Amino acid sequence: MLNLMKGSCLVLLVFSLAGCDSSKSEQATEIVTLGSVSQCKQYSGLPALWGKSKTSGMVEITAGEILFGSNTGYEDERPFYQNKLKVNAFWADQTEVTVAQFKSFVDATGYITDAEKQGGAAVFIKPETDNVAMMSWWKFLKNVSWKNIDERFPALNEPVRYVTYNDALAYATWLGRDLPTELENEYLSKGFSDQEDIGPKSHGKITANYWQGEFPYSNSNQDGFKDIAPVGCFEANPFGLHDMIGNVWEWTNSVYKGPHSDMHMGNPQITRHHSEQIMTMTIKGGSYLCADNYCARYRAAARHPQEFDLATSHVGFRTILRK
Repeated sequence: MLNLMKGSCLVLLVFSLAGCDSSKSEQATEIVTLGSVSQCKQYSGLPALWGKSKTSGMVEITAGEILFGSNTGYEDERPFYQNKLKVNAFWADQTEVTVAQFKSFVDATGYITDAEKQGGAAVFIKPETDNVAMMSWWKFLKNVSWKNIDERFPALNEPVRYVTYNDALAYATWLGRDLPTELENEYLSKGFSDQEDIGPKSHGKITANYWQGEFPYSNSNQDGFKDIAPVGCFEANPFGLHDMIGNVWEWTNSVYKGPHSDMHMGNPQITRHHSEQIMTMTIKGGSYLCADNYCARYRAAARHPQEFDLATSHVGFRTILRK
């Protein structure tokens, strides 16, 4: 049964979203029923009331507090604050932003992504054997973009990929929304839990799309997906959100200021031909390329730096709306 969540007033989507008049009555937001492979494959990629409600496809998140970080993960995840941090109430996308949603933005505005301007993107190429040079699985391929993956237009219910921080922020701004901070993202991922961290399994059951087997050459596909999955194929977390762990990393609006990356999953930034200092943003949640043997950042507390203007195979995003 569809859950009915309180939304905000109706707005008209043209090239941008105007602010709402708080005196008007609130519009109910219908949440799509997802959580299984059959349901996610049938999803059109556009939530109910898309283009009519400012909170279309969003879940209302109550205020709360979490321990920000983990004492059991990588060094850059160690909590700076020993007390729990408070997070205000806000709205968050039920799923990662889909190709269909991003297409509606591009269709309305004529927006051109960074990958299109740069002539390509960093693509993960799976090696056939384990006899492969470190990080050689990242290649810069020409003409790859959010709308051209493997020489085809991607499925509308997949998370949009090959989008940079700039692209994600442009989309969010168009909707009158924002990208979450690192703290907000981790709060969404932990979903009422008192645990320091949340991973891709629950009670022995796989609950996220990640790499099973030996990365980067052998994926046993125990989760049912050898690559990206449509949004919402796995059960929602306690907040009612899908794919906070795995599938694609998600952009935040927090600049990464931690220690240098351990290059746990290879470095797609080597596809660049320059070495000047470039601003890096924090991405969260891990992706379908995270494995037990190489990465293990498919966790709520995990974090990683990503160049703000580099489009890759394994990074997408979701938006929030602060109250």
